[in-house]
Amino acid sequence: MSPARPALAADSRELTGKHVQRLRRAGKLPAVVFGHGVPSSNVTLDAHDFELIRKHSGANTLFDLMVDGGRPTPALVRGVQIHPVTRRPLHVDLFAVRMNEEMVVDVPIVTTGESPAVANGGGTLNHVDSVKVRALPDHLPQVIEVAIEGLKGWDDAIYARDLAIPADVTLVTDPDELVVRVLPPRVEEAVEAIEAETVAPAESTETSAATAASEG
Repeated sequence: MSPARPALAADSRELTGKHVQRLRRAGKLPAVVFGHGVPSSNVTLDAHDFELIRKHSGANTLFDLMVDGGRPTPALVRGVQIHPVTRRPLHVDLFAVRMNEEMVVDVPIVTTGESPAVANGGGTLNHVDSVKVRALPDHLPQVIEVAIEGLKGWDDAIYARDLAIPADVTLVTDPDELVVRVLPPRVEEAVEAIEAETVAPAESTETSAATAASEG
């Protein structure tokens, strides 16, 4: 077990389908483990323990999965089914990784700083949620930060090729894909604002005239 990785215990599970509701009521979380050369298996996690790992780690954080107290297996969370009302996890997909085998994953994009085109020009920042990269499991970045101070006008943009990708990570997303840009204020909104300013005085005049006529 790696001291740098969190550990998560799991128990083999036989209950499936509607019967897993019984597990959830007992504070357990149904999950499935799969991977390259690893037979898919149903397991149960402690819901509280899983939430702690999920809360304090990123989407690409490795952890040691121990099924039935066995040998730790490095794994990643590859999918979480969420209840639409309570927002609590209902089911988890766990991917058992091989530490010497590269993986392709989505890495979230996080912008830093402030764009003058947004702060001073009234524009709207638009960016993709993530980009795809390839790396060994223990080299997977949690996020990719993008500084946006250079976005000063509507023609300024940041492409995938401009991202600061670590040397041990390979960008899979098309280098020419647009990652961040600032959208100018919408023309329609500007026209509506102008129309509202010109119509309002006319309505006020008509109302005043009608009031004067009735009073007269």
